[in-house]
Amino acid sequence: MARQSISFTQPNDDWLKDQINSKEYASKSELVNDLIRQARKQQRKIDWIRAKLEKAENSGFTKQSKAQILAESKSLLNG
Repeated sequence: MARQSISFTQPNDDWLKDQINSKEYASKSELVNDLIRQARKQQRKIDWIRAKLEKAENSGFTKQSKAQILAESKSLLNG
């Protein structure tokens, strides 16, 4: 595992410490890795939606209704 040294602003460091103190996470490293995993997952969802929109814009039409597109998007976003 790669080792990094990073600095945090005081409010962010305080928040990290609060998470550790609440026993939500065992260490700052664990918490930061979890936040990065969440951000990566969110980015994959954003990329999927962007690709879907680009495909729809390029095709000029879709056979799905607004409700179907919305339901599919919500399903993806909710995991």
